[in-house]
Amino acid sequence: MADHSILTLEFPEADIAVLTINDPEKGANILSRSVLDDLEQHLDALDKRDDLAGLVFRSTKPGIFIAGADLREFVADIDQPDEKVLAISRRGQQLFGRLSKCPYVTVAAIDGVCVGGGAELSIWCDCRLMARYDATSFAFPEVKLGLFPGWGGTARTPRIVGLSNAVELITSGESIGAEAALAMGLAEVAPPARLLEAAIAMIRSEQQTGDYLENRKRWSGPISISEIELGFLGATASAFIQGKTKGHYPAPLAALEVLLGAAGLDIEAACQLEAENFVPLFGSTINRALLNVFFLGDRNKKPYKPAEAASNVTPLEIKSATVLGAGIMGQGIAAANVKRRIPVALGDITFEAVMRGVQGIISEVSFNKKTRGPDIKRALECTPLVNGTTSDEELAASDIVIEAIYENADAKRELYARLEPKLGKQAILCSNTSTIPITELAKDLKHPDRFCGLHFFNPVRKMPLVEVIRGEKTSDETIATAVAYAKSIKKSPIVVGDGPGFLVNRVLLPYMNEALLLLEAGASIKAVDRAATKFGMPMGPITLYDTVGLDIAVHAGKVMSAAFPDRVVPSKILPLMLDADRRGKKNGKGFFDYVTDKKGRQKPQPSDEVDKIVQSTVQNPQSASGQKAEDLADRLFLPMLLEATRLLEDGIVTDVRDVDLGLIYGIGFPPFRGGLFCWADTIGPAAIVEKLKPYAELGERYTPTTMLLELAKADKKFYD
Repeated sequence: MADHSILTLEFPEADIAVLTINDPEKGANILSRSVLDDLEQHLDALDKRDDLAGLVFRSTKPGIFIAGADLREFVADIDQPDEKVLAISRRGQQLFGRLSKCPYVTVAAIDGVCVGGGAELSIWCDCRLMARYDATSFAFPEVKLGLFPGWGGTARTPRIVGLSNAVELITSGESIGAEAALAMGLAEVAPPARLLEAAIAMIRSEQQTGDYLENRKRWSGPISISEIELGFLGATASAFIQGKTKGHYPAPLAALEVLLGAAGLDIEAACQLEAENFVPLFGSTINRALLNVFFLGDRNKKPYKPAEAASNVTPLEIKSATVLGAGIMGQGIAAANVKRRIPVALGDITFEAVMRGVQGIISEVSFNKKTRGPDIKRALECTPLVNGTTSDEELAASDIVIEAIYENADAKRELYARLEPKLGKQAILCSNTSTIPITELAKDLKHPDRFCGLHFFNPVRKMPLVEVIRGEKTSDETIATAVAYAKSIKKSPIVVGDGPGFLVNRVLLPYMNEALLLLEAGASIKAVDRAATKFGMPMGPITLYDTVGLDIAVHAGKVMSAAFPDRVVPSKILPLMLDADRRGKKNGKGFFDYVTDKKGRQKPQPSDEVDKIVQSTVQNPQSASGQKAEDLADRLFLPMLLEATRLLEDGIVTDVRDVDLGLIYGIGFPPFRGGLFCWADTIGPAAIVEKLKPYAELGERYTPTTMLLELAKADKKFYD
């Protein structure tokens, strides 16, 4: 056996084998080719024995059983011919399939995360035993990578838990815990401390009753289900999947077809069908895009290192936080801290505002998703972590102080002047500003090196992105500390340079502004929003205006227009909307009229008043009114792409991957497109230059940038 193997074979009892997986060099256990080779060798050796009662698989890595296959090896094989991809699938099926035929009982003792290839290994075992606590979970997340399980998961799972349960597990890609696994017959449960002991007892019981042999026989044949039941399940599941994916993600429907098509087959034929249908998805455009998103997220988890630094910068430890401003954003930022058990001081101008803020924080952190209501125990645990106060001394006593008041530079600087002298020697001060340059805010500070932007996105509880903004004098240590802190509260930070709109809002504005210019050119609100959602955006730009607030959009637009007057064409519509007191969802009147239903949800309705406002601005009603959704999408996304290239040219960010992750996490840019630059690469820079030519008359915002022209000339891609 290879010395570097992460598999260790032990015999706690003479006739019980335990195969332990733990890769000391990685944060997770993954099934690389070398691990699969070692597994095969172990099985070859064990199968030669005639005295074994059973084999237990377990992990000694905290919180992880097996986190799936090695995706880097997947990427290395992505351009392989179909026969090679089919062989990869069949190899995994046949190797894991041995676990259902061994001359002894096989048990997967799952403690921690068990997903993908790890879930498939466990599903081929005779029995599964899950540790009964929150960190243990089971999932087939392959559909989130544009695939479905290809090592027997679609064939074996429905024979164990039933076809309906398997459809839900495999087409959703969502995790289930130990209790849910027990309820569907997937696994038994045991306390974490007794997991191995319980697994050995399970082997003894199975040997005594012989139930595992009956199960092997039953699970190798067709599934018992009538044609009527099969048809009903197929119709309902297909409709549900279409509703969730909007037709943008083919893998869940492909998985459903395989699950339904294999129901009447034996296990071997079901595996063959799975492998054959796995092949077209592997290496598809969407699979490549979703793999790119996975690797963007994986890269973001690595420790921060400034580009010019010789070694990693050590971040300061953050044990307490202060949030200044008890509004919606401030409450969200504070709640993110409390959820991670970081004590928070919350401040505002009046004590009444502070108390409303504290109430909002406790309401959020005590919410129980399972019961859809407040959890009293959580509330009691979290309340002592929140200090609502108007005392500057108490607010300045934290390791990190985050200002989240309204967007006014003078008000922010006045607050800093009051608090900075009271801060600790190593405390860092941050602003949640979305538009005001950090260098401008820092100009009167005594310690601008300990000041940076920390821009969260609304709603904080849902949005993973945080922009960490470096001012002219911000130190590497401050940036490293802000990045580490953001990660500690389970956010995904991206370091960006200073400048109007920073990363996300600077790239978002051309898209948002173009939507209004399309209305002024005769396109309908419905057509513009539909073009964006058809492209894959979570909502259209007009609906987004109402969600953000038209007054906030006007303020951001003025900042960007002042910064980039050559390419920002101010809209005539927004000022007219504000004159009519139409500010968006916040006051029930924006581009839509909002009616509250019985469940308290705001439902948008078309507005005659808005139609009149928009029509009064239309100059050339023929220029956009009859355009196809694809043309409207080009009008929306090409200016966004050009602005992103300018962002790189200006050095606000240095890597296309930061832009792509920022837009996916910050505005919901469709993951199935892999990111803005990943999408652009599927078209190609030269083709994009051609796409821009018909819009040249619209001015600077459609003029190809130097970066784009150079890539087109060299026949290169953005990711090159």
